[in-house]
Amino acid sequence: MEVILRDHVENLGRRGDVVKVADGYARNYLLPRKLALPATPGNLKVVERQRKIADAAEAAEKAGAEALAVRLSQAECVLARRVGEHETLYGSVTAADIADELAAKGFEIDKRKIQLAEPIKHLGEFSVAIKLHRDVVAHVPVKVTPLEEAVQE
Repeated sequence: MEVILRDHVENLGRRGDVVKVADGYARNYLLPRKLALPATPGNLKVVERQRKIADAAEAAEKAGAEALAVRLSQAECVLARRVGEHETLYGSVTAADIADELAAKGFEIDKRKIQLAEPIKHLGEFSVAIKLHRDVVAHVPVKVTPLEEAVQE
């Protein structure tokens, strides 16, 4: 079945593309979620008009994401955590921790956009990827340091 994509679908195509997919995939996934339309001549004309408007909006969105990526790459996140004997963390540094630290610095980043393969579990400096836009990925330096606890006497 041929469908016109109304939105970007990972591993399938971009908005406005006419793609051939299995009937079941179109009927059970793409069409109910309003990700695609059946490829008819009328729908092709409508989608072509919408594509011009969407391309302009996407260019503006991408430019904003690129500007944010430049600012993010210059901001360093320093996270202090309790450590054990061999400089391993008692807990771990997760995407939510990094998002909270960035929010404290004035960047509103959704934790789901922060791409950590697994939580950080030891001290050091790391480069964490943040997917701001489909084509824009920012790399933020994250430094995990030991927590300086006050000594009680």
